[in-house]
Parts: sequence; structure tokens; C-alpha cells
Amino acid sequence: MKVIGRNDPCWCNSGKKYKKCHLQSDAKGETAPSGRAKTVRKPTVLSAAVSPTLVVPKEIGRPEYAMSGKPTDKKISCKKTDSDQIERMRYAGKVARDVLDTVLARVKEGITTDELDKIAHARTLKLGGYPSTLNYMGFPKSICTSVNEVVVHGIPDGRSLVNGDVINCDVTVYVDGMHGDCSETVFVGEVDEASKKLVRVTWECLLKGIDVVKPGVFFNRIGKVIEAHAKDNGFSVVREFTGHGLGQYFHMAPYIAHFYEAGNKQVIEEGMTFTIEPMINAGGAECRFWKDKWTAVTADLSKSAQFEHTLLVTATGVEILTGGREPFFLK
Repeated sequence: MKVIGRNDPCWCNSGKKYKKCHLQSDAKGETAPSGRAKTVRKPTVLSAAVSPTLVVPKEIGRPEYAMSGKPTDKKISCKKTDSDQIERMRYAGKVARDVLDTVLARVKEGITTDELDKIAHARTLKLGGYPSTLNYMGFPKSICTSVNEVVVHGIPDGRSLVNGDVINCDVTVYVDGMHGDCSETVFVGEVDEASKKLVRVTWECLLKGIDVVKPGVFFNRIGKVIEAHAKDNGFSVVREFTGHGLGQYFHMAPYIAHFYEAGNKQVIEEGMTFTIEPMINAGGAECRFWKDKWTAVTADLSKSAQFEHTLLVTATGVEILTGGREPFFLK
């Protein structure tokens, strides 16, 4: 790592001085989840120029926060009570999947995340949807692009993807009065074996979480199986961010932890629609934020991966509303 002074900006892009941020942890040599010595890394992703926010035509239906940036603070259950709501959720999930596949097909060395955002924005509008992240609590872009050590909520910008990157593209669309939400992590060019394992295990964590979903099961079983599989492979589960209920609002009750909460006895019910979206780190679970207050990176700058689906709980199990094919990395 490049030698920096105590009063220089920290290398992690937090906006803090080095002495107030990573100085102590770098000096101590913290340990990774497996107990092996911590590797001190330098960031592979630095902030770049962010282009102006894109425009949505007036005729496109939009969520309650589109103009104000302020989402509803109502704590409403994600349980759907009629077939019309469920059909609209199915459609929103289908549109979200289409947009995500369109974006992932364009991921390659040399393209910028800003260009990927433009692709997602155009495809969403063509399908009659509103990009849900746009102006959600002030977020300036139509998708989130999280590269390498960026865990979640990366703001698309002028950084070009390079060979060896891993990138998570997170797409949420609002269409026909409902939100659909999904994400996937893919490779840029040739990546190392450690990155391949991280992405594969993260995908497996999502599948294991989905497999336990059915009416009558405690929500904490989802986190239990995800955390166990991540730890068995030497990885850690991010705790700052969770899955969430989804429907007419972007975030609804309940939250879905990807780690085990013994005291959480909330039960999964038929008709609920929510996301499972584990964020798995190659090193420690801790995150830090850039000064943009959105971009979350691993505190030790290890790589992170994520996969996400929107789910509908049926009478006998679960329906994946944003599915339809194997992830790109399995091809």
C-alpha cells in the first residue's frame, strides 16, 4: 500500500483523515474470519466523475418518492392479499429480470459503469417502467454497480471496468404499481480462482436461503443456512444490509437477515413478496462508507459478491419472480 500521512485522506474513500479511519486497523493487522493473518490491501476502486441524472418522461408511472426523494415511512407488510397484486408483482419481476439481463450482456473490459447505467435506464423506460433507485433518498442513478471491494450501492460513474474485476449490477424497477428487484455478480475478463470461488459460494448462499422458504418457517432459518455455508467456505456475511419486503413500496416489512438471529421468531406467510440478497465478503464482514454516503466497501478491501431474487411465498413453497435462467458465471 502506498505510504500516506496521518492527516492525508484515507485510502478507502471514506472522506476521513487516515488517522481517523484505517490507521489503527492497518497497524494492528486484524484477522480474517478463518483466523489467518490479515492482508493489507489498497483499493482497486476509486470514485470517478458522475454524470448528470437521467430524465424519466412524464408519461411513465412513478413511485411516491420520485420527485421528493422521500420514500414512505409506513411500516406495511409485504403480504399480498389478492391475485391482481400477485400478477402485478410477477410482471414487475419479469421486467426487472429483463433489464438486468440486458445490462449484464454488456459487461466487458473497458465499459464504464455509467454506460451500464444508461443501458439500464433506456431498457427500463422502453418496457414502461421507472428505475426504482432513481432519486430514492437522493440516489442519483438508475442502477447500483458494485465493483470488487464495493459491497453495495455503488454509484455508476466514469470508471472503466478492467480485466479481473467482479461487478454486481443491482436492478430495481417500478412498473404497474409494483417494484421488482434483482442483482447478479459477474466477471470482467479473466478473474482469479479466489474470485470465482467467492462468486460461486455467494450464489449457493442465495439458493440455500431460497430453499428453506415456505409458509410456517421462521425467517431466521434463511440467515442460518446462508451464514453456515459462507463460514464453511471461509467467507463472512455482511450484517449492515438485509433483504426486505417488496411490493407497492420499495422497502416493506419484514427485513430478512442473511445471518442467524436466534430471537427472531417472525414466521413466513403465504402471499409475502420479499428479497433475499446475501452480500458475502472474502475477508471480514465489516463495511465502511465513502463520503458520498452510499458506497459501502469492505473495511479490509477484500472482494465482495452478491446475488438477489424477488420471491413470492406460495401455499407449498416459493416462486422466484426474477428467475428464468442460470447466472452468467455458470455459462
